[in-house]
Amino acid sequence: MRSVHDEIKYLMDEINRADRAYYVDSKPVMSNAEYDKLYNRLLVLENEYPLLADSNSPTKRIGSDITNDLPEKSHTIPVLSLDKCYDVSELTGWMRKIYLKYPEGNDFVVEPKIDGAGVVLYYNEGKLVSALTRGDGYTGNDITANIKTIKSVPLEIDYKEELAVRGEIYIPKDEFDALNKKNADNNYANPRNLASGAVRRQKSSEVAGYPLRLFIYEGFFKELPHDKHIDNLKLLKELGFPLNEEVAFLTNKQHFDYSKTFKKIFINTADKIDEYVAMIGNARSSLQYEIDGLVIKLNDLNLREELGFTQHHPRWAIAYKFEAPNSITVVEDIIIQVGRGGRITPVAVLKPVKIAGSTVSRATLHNQLYIDELELNIGDTVSVSKRGDVIPAVEEVISHTGATGSYKLPQNCPSCGTALLADGAHLFCRNDNCPQKQLAGLQYFAARTQMDIETLGDKTIEFLYEKGFIKKISDFYTFDYNKLEGFEGFKDKKINNIIQSIERSKSKPFKILLYSLGLKDIGEKVASLLTDKFRNID
Repeated sequence: MRSVHDEIKYLMDEINRADRAYYVDSKPVMSNAEYDKLYNRLLVLENEYPLLADSNSPTKRIGSDITNDLPEKSHTIPVLSLDKCYDVSELTGWMRKIYLKYPEGNDFVVEPKIDGAGVVLYYNEGKLVSALTRGDGYTGNDITANIKTIKSVPLEIDYKEELAVRGEIYIPKDEFDALNKKNADNNYANPRNLASGAVRRQKSSEVAGYPLRLFIYEGFFKELPHDKHIDNLKLLKELGFPLNEEVAFLTNKQHFDYSKTFKKIFINTADKIDEYVAMIGNARSSLQYEIDGLVIKLNDLNLREELGFTQHHPRWAIAYKFEAPNSITVVEDIIIQVGRGGRITPVAVLKPVKIAGSTVSRATLHNQLYIDELELNIGDTVSVSKRGDVIPAVEEVISHTGATGSYKLPQNCPSCGTALLADGAHLFCRNDNCPQKQLAGLQYFAARTQMDIETLGDKTIEFLYEKGFIKKISDFYTFDYNKLEGFEGFKDKKINNIIQSIERSKSKPFKILLYSLGLKDIGEKVASLLTDKFRNID
């Protein structure tokens, strides 16, 4: 019979094995019922014998409610950016320079460039000891407690020496879509920003609620086990780190087989890189994660050392960026929007420009972090794209106006003047009486995906709010719309249509009414659960 200590260790190993099989290898080794039985048994033992509980126990992935202020910590490895190119011929030219310099060492590893949140994981004596954001390359935010909630992150590995790994945190597309649908909010602009904001949240218990995943792409060993990058990737996979299956190995050697680790191996690198670029470009929309390009790295680590680094990037790697439909225009202004939940969103007002067949005059700037990364200010000439051919985004600054530094978001709400509070990468207005928050809440309630009050569009609700006719949700049902007669644009027909739409909305199911109220954390799914249990609003 096992001791309590050995039983806890056994349960941890089994749960970690199941997590790896499910989240990394996509090959479940036990049923949900078996998993829950092990997990619950471990919880019981840890509660009964707290001194035997391990800080890296899988039960700790649920996260803590203790607030952390994301302290800064120095990196112990170089965390540099990559040089970039935007043309296949430019990429091929870069590779040929290395061929000429090192005729025998011209193997390359190519991987999709995940559009997520960069992270560096530090291990010692087989345990995850810290996790940092990329930061400025020298210092990052300590997000260890948050990263431990991600089930594809190994908390313990069978490697006792010091090890640092770089990777990318992302959210799968289908789970991102499900989140937006469940919350019935659509505040999340894209998976990248959601992942970046989630890992910076102040409470790790909240981070645990996001479907975050990890891909590892580089290992930094105190003593190199292998002198080839592809062999070190193979070792990282054996240690339990999730690798992207789309990683390709480009080699001139005919007798080379890593097929158990890497599905894509190409012979004749110079001839095949364009084929791989085209293949990934065509498959891009079917991948379960957002990518914005490819990363090409020299495989031989000794040759990497010879090539060295610039102050900004390594000379042995380059990023090939996919081109999105884009145009050049000018940022005429930056306005600040306040969402119904109080989130502050900066929006670039652009000189109207045509992109992919439509006119674009605005593009979200997401948050201060995004603006600082671009070094953007009013008056700058910028490149604007349609990401995914849909969402307008400022990609880069082409030229500055001469204004010093990047635009800074206000410290007080532009609508009500209340001091803003930071939560992760975002700023929030916490004043429930903020006019813009109230207006956004009213517009949300009446929207097509909520109560679907036809004829009450955003502009009409804004007019009613500014006139003082509708200030809160109940006013939709108590206001006498006949009082609108005489105001410009409000004829008898429109007024009657509004009244009829209000009446029709009264027949909406209780579930829709509940999540249309915009209460915190009550989206469509929670509202459904609540209304199944409680039959009326009281």
